[in-house]
Amino acid sequence: MNAGSADAAHVRVAATSFLALFAIVGIALYGLPFFYDFMVRDFGWSRAQVTSGNALSKLLVGPLFGFLAGWMVDRFGPRRLMVGGILLAGVALVGLGMIRTLAGFYVFYLCNALGYMCGGPLPNQVLLTRWFTAARGRAMGFAYLGIGIGGALVPFMAVWLTGAVGWQGALQALGALIVVAALPLALVVRESPPAPGGGAAGLQTLTSSPPPPAASVAPVFRAPMFYLLLVGSMCSIGAVGGTNQHLKLFLSLDRGFTQAAAARIASLVLASSLVGRLGMGWLADRFPKKYVMLLIYLLVATAIPLLLVGGAGGEGGGWLYLFAVVFGLGLGGEYLVIPLMAAELFGLRVLGRVMGVVLTADGVAEALAPVLVGRMRDVTGSYVTGFSTAIALALAGAIAIVFLPRPERATPRSTTPALEIA
Repeated sequence: MNAGSADAAHVRVAATSFLALFAIVGIALYGLPFFYDFMVRDFGWSRAQVTSGNALSKLLVGPLFGFLAGWMVDRFGPRRLMVGGILLAGVALVGLGMIRTLAGFYVFYLCNALGYMCGGPLPNQVLLTRWFTAARGRAMGFAYLGIGIGGALVPFMAVWLTGAVGWQGALQALGALIVVAALPLALVVRESPPAPGGGAAGLQTLTSSPPPPAASVAPVFRAPMFYLLLVGSMCSIGAVGGTNQHLKLFLSLDRGFTQAAAARIASLVLASSLVGRLGMGWLADRFPKKYVMLLIYLLVATAIPLLLVGGAGGEGGGWLYLFAVVFGLGLGGEYLVIPLMAAELFGLRVLGRVMGVVLTADGVAEALAPVLVGRMRDVTGSYVTGFSTAIALALAGAIAIVFLPRPERATPRSTTPALEIA
């Protein structure tokens, strides 16, 4: 592959991941909570119920399919899984725009969780890690811009579509958009570089074809640093999920924000995450990833208290805009830094299986935390206890990351060859 075609291939790979994450995470994952308050008002469901669809579906999908999805990526490559995930996510939103019962809500949320598992971060992280080396952090940051852009646009699209066709029609239109935006490139993307080589501006391919997926993952599961990474990511992602899933409910039902005003706050969170994704990717290419990860987790822990001092009513509450910026910066780097840290600690040969387990555990945390926060709100009549719990989770995640090995001794090659950095 010559330099020109190599550069074009890298652009296609980055664009494929960008659009897949734009659709499956930006629209489907971050867009759905924008409709929770409509379900509470129209169907009479509680806050715990509207967040339980995400919880139940991920608790079923993660343990049953997480490691299997990682094995499939290592064995067959990420493309097939991505195509299936995109279709499932599109069907999920169309279906959620047609339901009127909790049973239907759970069925289509299950489809959404399967779409996220198959087409979301896992296959895209492996795809990007295979194609990029020197600029891996920047490539991951660019692709993850799709999440921020999708999440920043979806509140405004939802407000406009809801005014035109109602909130259920808006969900169906967003489901169709997922397939139209993400499917074409996913159908043709190459699984991995065909030959050694490099592109311009540091966008380099791996120095060899991806190694065979026969390397044992057992040494990883015996390493204490795996469990520190697992616990740290679970705690921080639980804090993010517990906060973000309730943001629209908090703004609309508790603080009295209009739909347009709530959309501006939610959009600012995701717009700020764009800066976070690029900035954290840039930092991860230049500084030890452990410290970048710690910075991200501390941003999340610092932002959530700002919700508790925000002003009430409509447009009021400058603290909420500060929250949106700080929280968005942390949110931007949250998922981006985990595969970079895992690749540095354990290498590429087992990355799909490692991330399958880590993302499964993270999905459980992301599923349970919103239900816990919602239940606390339903019982106490206030979000103070729930958001305080989210703050404690974020701090616990930061503490776990502090105890990860120092970068220079993260991979003792002489004693743990299965953890070798590729």
